[in-house]
Amino acid sequence: MPSDISAILRLEVPIVVEIGRRAIALSDVRSMVPGSIIELPKSADEELELLVNNKPIGSGIAVKVVENFGLQISFIGDLRARIKAMGGPQYAGGSSQDSSAEDADAEDLAAQFLAGQI
Repeated sequence: MPSDISAILRLEVPIVVEIGRRAIALSDVRSMVPGSIIELPKSADEELELLVNNKPIGSGIAVKVVENFGLQISFIGDLRARIKAMGGPQYAGGSSQDSSAEDADAEDLAAQFLAGQI
């Protein structure tokens, strides 16, 4: 594990707020034009999912912030789950031995956060 955790904590990670997913026929994609509407299977007042590294870590409702959209978080996963989500693709697969070592590193980092050492 790196000795300078503060450098790691300054890294920026992309987040995604997902409003919905839908599978559509390739022919429908081909026929899209400006002004086409894609209906999503989610009601307008449902909570949106917050993803880090394409892994869900929380949810919330869409809000307007001046002229931008924002997400008011109503649920956020525990710290260990958020750290693991930021861990990268190695947590999605790999050998069980490598995965066990990486899980242990994530657990150590989470423990340091929770103990106030970081």
